Amino acid sequence: MATIIPIEGWRFSDLIDDMAAVIAPPYDVIDEALQKRLYARHPYNVVRLEHGLRLPSDDATNNRYTRTAELFQRWRREGVLVKEPRPALYFYEQSFSAAGRRYTRRGFFCGLRLEAYGRHILPHEETIRATKEDRLQLLRACRANFSPVWGLYTDPEGNIINTLASVTKDEPLYSFTDDEHQIHRLWAVTDKRIITAVADRLSGVRVLIADGHHRFETGLHYAAKRRRAERPFEEAPYDFILSFLQNAFDPGLVILPAHRLIKAPADFRLTVFLSAVTDYFSIEPARKERLASLDERYSFGFYAGNSRCYRLTLKKGLDPAEFLKGTGARERMRLEVGVLHALILEKHLRIGADECTAAERISFTHDPGEACNLVDSGAWDLAFFLRPPDVKELIAIAEAGQRMPQKSTFFFPKIPTGLIFYSVDK
Repeated sequence: MATIIPIEGWRFSDLIDDMAAVIAPPYDVIDEALQKRLYARHPYNVVRLEHGLRLPSDDATNNRYTRTAELFQRWRREGVLVKEPRPALYFYEQSFSAAGRRYTRRGFFCGLRLEAYGRHILPHEETIRATKEDRLQLLRACRANFSPVWGLYTDPEGNIINTLASVTKDEPLYSFTDDEHQIHRLWAVTDKRIITAVADRLSGVRVLIADGHHRFETGLHYAAKRRRAERPFEEAPYDFILSFLQNAFDPGLVILPAHRLIKAPADFRLTVFLSAVTDYFSIEPARKERLASLDERYSFGFYAGNSRCYRLTLKKGLDPAEFLKGTGARERMRLEVGVLHALILEKHLRIGADECTAAERISFTHDPGEACNLVDSGAWDLAFFLRPPDVKELIAIAEAGQRMPQKSTFFFPKIPTGLIFYSVDK
């Protein structure tokens, strides 16, 4: 089934005395303000590789992708980055707080074989064209993965991670606390017996992509193109992608909702909209601070700015799978995010699959306060709040061959970029 390999990862050397200063979030959560802060924080912050600055003078031969490729080469040449002397899996522990609780996530970095979705690798979200083009240009220029795909596998007994955890008796490669009080610890696992045991156990399960669909699809496209051009007789490094794999039953797996920010149609009228959605939803006023506190299934917070707050709840007795005919598997039709998209965004705000893919009239945030502020500022017109899906729902959707709308989930916190890099060249 899913195939993994140990990798000779590149990582920051002992020249870096503060790892917290050089890691960064993945590119898709780095806005312009954060990008500038990360640049200013440390001359070796990984944002320079993951999400380089655009310059007014950029052209086809000198741009953020070519500059990143040159920088990656220089950091390796100067010893800022060092290569693992032996192929390894990298066991990782990340302790963090969410909703007033403390969690510890455990998983491992590896190379995951790239292959078409369906048999061994399952997606759960749609992707956005522009994002894949950006990642493809970076991969072509640098021939390396800077941030991992995040995959989930099912191991109810936790045998895989328990096998890897034996390495924690040794000194970690990294052990540091970042500005958000998250604790990061990383070990290299080079014992061939452990690596073989983990690979054998994973060969019986499929991997669900939790985060990194754009990177995975980009890597698959890139590998296919290189394979056609080079025609190798055996597997090449570019047939694999840097991945972080976590047990779906890990108590450190935390999923936050991805709330929707919307650009309304030009003819949008709030009173007309509220009247129209009563076909399926009951409407009641809500408090602004409670818009994202949703205890009832198929209940959505709705904010229209100027303290206009509502709760939209699917009317009792309505089963989405019964009236959303022809929209996909019953599992998808019963997802709360699917109901929001089908019965509100598409039906009344004219935001269908094409608009979601273009990402011009819809955006996402897991922060309810930020959502309201963006509406009040005029940056967006409307905000919808929803509950996070359960991981079992994600698995059911993926195994049914379906995908959720883009950004249906926010796995928290993101896997930081900068712990391990993977070169797709020998």
